[in-house]
Amino acid sequence: MTFTGFTSRAFTFLRGLAKHNEKPWFEAHRDSYENDLRAPMIALVDEMDARFGEFAPEMVGDRRRSVFRIHRDVRFSKDKRPYKTNAACWFFHRDVSRARQGERAGESSAAVHGGAGLYFQLAPADCWVGGGLWMPPRPALNMIREALAADHRGFERIVRAPAFAERFGALDAESLLTRTPRGYDADHPAAEWLRYQSFTAGRKMRDAETLGASLPETLEADYRLLLPLVRWLNAALHLQAARRR
Repeated sequence: MTFTGFTSRAFTFLRGLAKHNEKPWFEAHRDSYENDLRAPMIALVDEMDARFGEFAPEMVGDRRRSVFRIHRDVRFSKDKRPYKTNAACWFFHRDVSRARQGERAGESSAAVHGGAGLYFQLAPADCWVGGGLWMPPRPALNMIREALAADHRGFERIVRAPAFAERFGALDAESLLTRTPRGYDADHPAAEWLRYQSFTAGRKMRDAETLGASLPETLEADYRLLLPLVRWLNAALHLQAARRR
């Protein structure tokens, strides 16, 4: 499937869904969802997967696993609206699926986790590109903290690199601890970074940036800048970079 670009019809559908977030409206406009949103997103995943083969061979896009479902999980939510009002995709390390297979088989692996990856979101006035690892579970967070304690300068060089800072600003400070976590002194050389519980960075995109066939080029430029962060985090989780597929 060749990616020819999202069109303004994708935003029209999402705006309509935001106003009429109910199954009858969705089913009446399913053709628009399939043709204007889902099909281009799958094609984008295929296109980015091919591009990763050139500059980040360990990262993959999988049309079954990368494209987020439009349906919301409302089982434990007071908000019972059935549909998300954005479309999104996620690119991940190729060894994540292998690690999970090992977990199901009863094997012990330090790499059984989601890993750091790259993200794209399409939504009216809320398009976004980013990467990293959002709120990792405790075992993965502990591994990252151990890596930060051992190599905080290497991590700091990545997130404070001029090109990174100019494009994305600083590392997102979501759920930042007020003090260093238990087990680390307040004056630890890595104290600034040990307080993070989430490790993501990104930027908001203008809607116009996401339209047309040039979107993969824009995403690749951002992903190349985010890749050092993603690779550092994945290395801390025993997921290694690759030179070839």
